[in-house]
Amino acid sequence: MTALSEEFRPYLSAVFNRKPRSVVAIDVEQYTSYTDMLVIVEAGSHRQVTAIAEHIITRLKADKITALGTEGIKDGEWALLDYGSLVIHIFETRAKTFYDLEGLWSDAPRIDLTAFASSNRIP
Repeated sequence: MTALSEEFRPYLSAVFNRKPRSVVAIDVEQYTSYTDMLVIVEAGSHRQVTAIAEHIITRLKADKITALGTEGIKDGEWALLDYGSLVIHIFETRAKTFYDLEGLWSDAPRIDLTAFASSNRIP
């Protein structure tokens, strides 16, 4: 597993504040030119997909970080937040299974979020 770069902490903190079912970060820097990291977030419902996406956008705007593009937030099945060096995919459970981005990027190293996740959970 690859270590988490400090530059990505604000993004992941915003993700973990909304208690997703799962979060996987994949280092794709050596595999693609459009981003360095993919974050795949699993939400339990369409409503939670939308809530997580809106929270991330709001939280990062407060830190003066603006998305280059967003898709699917209101639909609630799959939201995409493009921040350039990091792309966040937020899936409802069935959509996550169907699209299987983790399987698509199975050769890319995973980023260890264990310590980060436990220290950034809201009680």
